[in-house]
Amino acid sequence: MFHWEGVSEFVAVAESESFTAAGKRLGISTAQVSRQISALEARLHTKLFHRTTRKVSATEVGRVYYQHCRQVLDGLEEAERAITNLQSTPSGLLRVTAPVTYGERFIAPLIIDFIAKYPRLDLRLHLTNKKVDLVEEGYDLAIRLGQLDSSTMIAKRLASRTQYVCASPAYVETFGVPHSLSELEQHNCLQGILPYWRFREKGKARNIKVRGNVRCNSGRTLVDAALKGLGIIQLPDYYVVPSLEAGKLISLLEQHRQADEGIWAVYPHNRHLSTKVRMLLDYLGDALGNTAST
Repeated sequence: MFHWEGVSEFVAVAESESFTAAGKRLGISTAQVSRQISALEARLHTKLFHRTTRKVSATEVGRVYYQHCRQVLDGLEEAERAITNLQSTPSGLLRVTAPVTYGERFIAPLIIDFIAKYPRLDLRLHLTNKKVDLVEEGYDLAIRLGQLDSSTMIAKRLASRTQYVCASPAYVETFGVPHSLSELEQHNCLQGILPYWRFREKGKARNIKVRGNVRCNSGRTLVDAALKGLGIIQLPDYYVVPSLEAGKLISLLEQHRQADEGIWAVYPHNRHLSTKVRMLLDYLGDALGNTAST
């Protein structure tokens, strides 16, 4: 008879190359992972991992065993997805991560509405500006903004965002309006986490390195600084459109505005997307297509 004990732990360690990361992925302690692996090795009478203080790697036997165990677990996951997909109502644990500000304003309210509609779901929503590893940390879905890094994840475009360069009337009155990208170096550019701003010039994308006396990873703080006349900002529409419409900020360098960026839902590559994730993707896409820029 096949024994399941330790197999999930073994696969998690083999894929993450870390007992600690495997424990986080499975929601158990590192010590429990270690005990299960040791018991599995004892049962198989073989060593499955090379262990050092800095790294864990599978032995040759461990790599062979992993290939077979991965197939078994994939088959089990596919069987469970097949059962779940037979249900018309989504249920079970749903883990989502999103950037803090955009998540608070758009994603969280929509997902809460989704949960209210389907109360058999158990939501774990984590708002962070750090790019988390979806597979290692067990997330079903991540919301990502702007340009995506190349990866093995699947991405679905939910909506778009527009980047604005703007300043307050008081700043413009005192320091003037930049009419070209080269003139930005004469201005106090209030920066976020990137040391450059993105533009289009002669039909091509161009990054311009900017300088200023304020750098902050909070868009709201940068808007506040701009409203108080400290300098120029480049931020997405959902930060600045209300102030632009109220005349509290002035849009600058519109002729060099870059093409709209994507707002993406990113999820691990699976052969069959679960009902709960597929329905949430459709729900977010329908809602954000109408509300993301308002």
